[in-house]
Amino acid sequence: MIVLVMGVEGAGKSTVGRALAQELGWQFADGDDFHSPENKAKIHAGIPLTDEDRAPWLAAMHDQIVRWHQSGTNAVLAASALKESYRQQLFAGTPPEDYRIVFLHGPVSVLKERVAKRAGHFASPAILESQLETLEPPQNAIAISITQPLAEQVKEIRSALHV
Repeated sequence: MIVLVMGVEGAGKSTVGRALAQELGWQFADGDDFHSPENKAKIHAGIPLTDEDRAPWLAAMHDQIVRWHQSGTNAVLAASALKESYRQQLFAGTPPEDYRIVFLHGPVSVLKERVAKRAGHFASPAILESQLETLEPPQNAIAISITQPLAEQVKEIRSALHV
């Protein structure tokens, strides 16, 4: 099983994804690690990425998903995956029963507060607005409110995954 933990900047994708993977004993990968230095520089400068910018990022994550799937590895990937087309690219060739999507969502005020308090992250707080505009909430996802404590979010995801 491969689980994509997705959402906008500040939703807690990395934190929730890492905690879920650790609790399950699964592999974890952070979508931020698949960005090129050029993309990271744009994001740091508050410049929204284009679909052209995202293409190599999506391809690299897709390749990782294929490797996990082919080896039968259970894994959690934390990535924004804001559009339906991005999610389709990520899981192209992976049977639907072999992956699940977790959508972290919450009030914009909470997202802004989290982004403002975050230190040491390459993403500029200015990116949040463009991500909210780009976001296409997934239809068949496990929707998790970011207003819950981390342990509750992980518990809810595990329950929905039946693991």
